[in-house]
Amino acid sequence: MFLGPMLRRSDVAVAILAPLVISASLSAAPVPKTMTPALRTVRMVQQSIPMPDGIHLSATLYMPDNSKPGEKFPALLEYLPYRKDDATAARDYPIHAWFAARGYVSVRVDIRGFGASEGAPTDREYSEQEQLDGEQVIAWLAAQPWSTGKVGMFGISWGGFNSIQLAMRHPPALKAILAVDATEQLFHDDVHYIDGMMHFDEFELNMDLAPSMTSAPDYSLDEKILGPRFESAPWSLIYFKHQRDGEFWHAPVRPLSEIKIPCFLIGGLLDGYRDSIPRMFEQVKAVKAIIGPWNHTFPNDAEPGPQIEWRDQALRWWDYWLKGRNTGIMVEPPLSIYMQDWHAPDPHLKTVPGKWRGEIGWPPRNVANTTLYLYDAHVLSTEPAKSAVHHLRYIPSIGVEAGFWWGELLTDQRHVDAFSLTYDSAPLKTDLTILGRPHALLQASSSAPQADWFVRLSDVAPDGTVTQVTGAGFNGAQRESASDPKDLVPNQTYPLDIEMHLATWTFPVGHRIRLAVSNALWPMVWPTPYAMTTTLQLGGGTGSRLTLPLVPPSMYAAPQFAPPQPSEQRSDIQSAGFPWPGDWKTERDELNGKTKVTWTGKSEETYPWGKETDFEGITYLADDNHPETSSVQGEAKIVMALKQQTLTWQGHLTLTSDAQNFYYKYTRQLFKDGQPVKQKTWEETIPRDHQ
Repeated sequence: MFLGPMLRRSDVAVAILAPLVISASLSAAPVPKTMTPALRTVRMVQQSIPMPDGIHLSATLYMPDNSKPGEKFPALLEYLPYRKDDATAARDYPIHAWFAARGYVSVRVDIRGFGASEGAPTDREYSEQEQLDGEQVIAWLAAQPWSTGKVGMFGISWGGFNSIQLAMRHPPALKAILAVDATEQLFHDDVHYIDGMMHFDEFELNMDLAPSMTSAPDYSLDEKILGPRFESAPWSLIYFKHQRDGEFWHAPVRPLSEIKIPCFLIGGLLDGYRDSIPRMFEQVKAVKAIIGPWNHTFPNDAEPGPQIEWRDQALRWWDYWLKGRNTGIMVEPPLSIYMQDWHAPDPHLKTVPGKWRGEIGWPPRNVANTTLYLYDAHVLSTEPAKSAVHHLRYIPSIGVEAGFWWGELLTDQRHVDAFSLTYDSAPLKTDLTILGRPHALLQASSSAPQADWFVRLSDVAPDGTVTQVTGAGFNGAQRESASDPKDLVPNQTYPLDIEMHLATWTFPVGHRIRLAVSNALWPMVWPTPYAMTTTLQLGGGTGSRLTLPLVPPSMYAAPQFAPPQPSEQRSDIQSAGFPWPGDWKTERDELNGKTKVTWTGKSEETYPWGKETDFEGITYLADDNHPETSSVQGEAKIVMALKQQTLTWQGHLTLTSDAQNFYYKYTRQLFKDGQPVKQKTWEETIPRDHQ
């Protein structure tokens, strides 16, 4: 539930706006004209939804105005902790009002203990309480006098996660979902343990501080309201205590096969959660999906582009499943995926070159899994190699250039490749296109009892520039089980099947395919604690090798999407900047083997009741001579300048390690006009568990 460019904190009560006419139209959507609904004006209504224990959740209903007597509408639910009345208010309006203008009651609800909803914050993401409350919300929406009794659920990131999770629970009124940038695998896929390895970024800082805030616009300091929020334990502490897969991570979810309702999935080839879409195609009966070249964002706001309108496709989906209209959406190829063409490495790329492709499901038809073997001469070839052994010394601080999770636009990868084992194909004599999840099958050993392996697939242009295509990591201790990790036997060779993340790419004529193997990708993943040398065994049909899912041109017509449509925006909120992706700086002390990465991000929001300024900063430290002593220091600050007072929330986190333990300290503070109001510190020693 990392929200990347969607997430943001703060609190604000939304004023009831005068009815607004939404200016977007459906003219570009492939819906018969006779089925295009007349646009309505929209009104916002605040509602309080009772829970069985007496707690009330706050809801904003975006309702079609001027309804006819007895007219009823389906409901669309987005259910989040991200404070609908301030943090996401500007974002919410153009989405929810768009659907309301087309004949739906679109509903935004704060989960218990966040924003304007009552109660103490839940003790974790996707708690049992959150989901039980969600079932009550769905039942309440279905029972309202304006409701047809049918509910759809949608959202990006957290809202996509809990849409999937609630579909697994079978609330009777929930008839279909639309999940954007979401996954059902909380340990392997989510932001806390990327590929099963410990990760820390801006999201942890944000969600450790945000629960302590009371609701907009007054941000009450009444201890009965403030106390339970401010005293709630930081979630990062909870997650650091669960370093292996198991019941903790599985409790919020059920098997994908439990989903019995239709699912529309939207993902991005630069998003960390994209692998869930192939899994859902394989295990859920009715699935439609769009996978573009985007990172963690809605397609109409995507960077890089091409941007497309998605709300028109969502409307066709909702009209089919919630209104029984034949919109044609279920007779089209279920999967639309963007096939990326080569582009030079550029973190500021605005549009990814490529084209759309249609597929009838997963796996795609006519995939040819082609094997390339690793050779002693550091080349890739389709013929098995002769026996050889390659050694690699572990450098804990490498990997900054490879990004913060498996997806961002990156710089040239030659810097990190210099500290990796690399294997290149000959220059290609024809274009080769991949669609799927490449595998690196390694025969690997380590001189230490703990090691991680990282593989990256890249495109090497004739001028030598290296564009990363995809990759993945593997915690060697989890080679048999992520829930029961075991030390490696030093110098024993293990077969490792590292499945890379979903990718599309066309390698052009004259380019080379590269596989790079390393033991660190820092600061994406916390370094393992022991100095070591790892080896790869080459040779024969079972030696270290790479498999690529090659595809021919599609046999289906290319999907067509409308460009983003104009939307009515809230004029009472102004935004400037956004913390993520922020600014990075890397400093290396080559003489002493020390590296520091500093990240900062900031934003401003102006509301009718005041101005919010947010700042976040993280400093990562690594020591190549002492890999056990890595550390992170993080700071988050939210300043709310109101008419009568200025409130400042601050969070400070320090996490350090040695070979046996992590040392955790988090301090949360609240100031009024510069004077301290509350402070609480959590400090614990947490044993390392194969991380």
